[in-house]
Amino acid sequence: MNVADSEVVVSILKNAGFKLTDNINDAGLILINTCSIRDNAEQRIWSRLREIKHLRKKNREVKVGLLGCMAERLKEKILETDQLVDIIVGPDAYRELPELVTLAESGHKAVNVILSREETYADISPVRMDRNGVSSFVSIMRGCNNMCAYCVVPYVRGAERSRDPDSIVKEVRELFDSGYREVTLLGQNVDSFNWKSGGNITDFSGLLEEVAYIDPLMRVRFSTSHPKDISDDLLRTIARHGNICKHIHLPAQSGSTRILKLMNREYSREWYMDRIGSIRDILPGCAVSTDLITGFCTETEEDHQETLSLMEWAGFDFAYMFKYSERPGTKAARKLKDDVPDHIKTSRLNEIIALQNKISSISKKKDIGKVFEVLIEDQSKRSADQLSGRTTQNKVVVFPKENKKKGEYVNVIIEKCTSATLIGRII
Repeated sequence: MNVADSEVVVSILKNAGFKLTDNINDAGLILINTCSIRDNAEQRIWSRLREIKHLRKKNREVKVGLLGCMAERLKEKILETDQLVDIIVGPDAYRELPELVTLAESGHKAVNVILSREETYADISPVRMDRNGVSSFVSIMRGCNNMCAYCVVPYVRGAERSRDPDSIVKEVRELFDSGYREVTLLGQNVDSFNWKSGGNITDFSGLLEEVAYIDPLMRVRFSTSHPKDISDDLLRTIARHGNICKHIHLPAQSGSTRILKLMNREYSREWYMDRIGSIRDILPGCAVSTDLITGFCTETEEDHQETLSLMEWAGFDFAYMFKYSERPGTKAARKLKDDVPDHIKTSRLNEIIALQNKISSISKKKDIGKVFEVLIEDQSKRSADQLSGRTTQNKVVVFPKENKKKGEYVNVIIEKCTSATLIGRII
C-alpha cells in the first residue's frame, strides 16, 4: 500500500514542478512514507528522522515531511520533536502537498491529517517507481471497516471506499500498453470492494474479471483477502481465467477460535478451514499464504498449539509471522491487557517460524519435476547469467538466461530448490 501511495505522491509533486532524485544529498524536500501497523515500523521511522537531521545542519533549506499512517496517528508528538519535521500529511491529504511545502518554506509548520470519506486518488496517474518495469501495483480502494482489535488501520486510514472500476481498468490497461505484464490489485480487504453507479453494482469478483479481460498476457494478483468475506463466487472467477494468479493471501492471525473472537476477526477456526477447503476444491494447486500473530492478549499454550495445528493442516506455502505489538488507540489497547510476557511471545514465534520453514520446504520440494509458466522479472541477484521470475503461485524461480529477457513468459522445469527459491531450466 505504501508503494502505491508513494507513486501517487510523486505524480502530484511532479505535476507541481518538482523533480525526483535518487540522491538524498541533492534533495530540497525529503518525504518519508510511514506505516503504523507495528511498533518496530514506527521505531525505524524515528531512527530515519534522526539520521536525516544531519542534512538539515548542512543545508537549512532542506524540508522534511512525514506522510501516511504515522503522520495521522502521531501528529502532536511529531510536532513536539526538535526540528525533525516541517510537513505532516495524512493518507487522504496528498493533493495538498504542493501548498503545504510552500507553507513550510515560509517558516510555518504545515499539517493536514484530515481523513476523507471520498478520496481515492482515482484520477491521478501514479509515477511508477518500480525498477523492473514488469510488475506494478494498483490501489483499488482505501480505508477499512473491519475493526480488528489489534489493528490501527481504521483509525489512520479512515472508512472503506472503493474506486471507480473504469479508472482501475484504465490504469491497468495503460500499464499493459507500457510493457508491464503483471499487476497487483491492492486494498486492506479487496473482497469488500463495492462500487455503485446508476443502479449497477460492481463487486470484487466483477472487477477482477474486468481486469483479467484486458489481455491474457497481463497477470493479475490481489491482496489482501479477509477470511470472513472470500466467496466461492470469487474463487470460481479466478478458476475461469488463466491470467488470474493462483495464489491467495488469507491472513489467519490465530488458529484459536477464542483468540479470534478477542481479536474481533468475525470468523472461527472452523470457518477459516472451510474457506481453505473451498480454495483447494475450486482451485487445485493454488498457493495459500497467511499472516500469524503470536502472543495476543490472554493467549495460552493451548491457543498457541491450535495455531501450530492449523498451520500443519493448511500447509501454508509461506507466511508473515509477528509477535503481538500493542498499538495505542486500538480496542485491544483500551480493553485488553497485553499480558503475555515477551520471552514467551518470542519462544512461540520461534516455534511458528521453525514450523513454517519446514512446511515451506515441503511445499517447494513437491514442485521438483513440475513445469511452471514463469514471468521473467529481472536478472538473478546472484549471477548475471541467471534470470529470476515467479510462478502463478508466487514462488520465485531462478534459471539460466538462454537469450530470454524480462517481461517474457517461459516454461521452466524445476530441478532443485533452496529454502526460498525454486531452481530449474527453460524447456
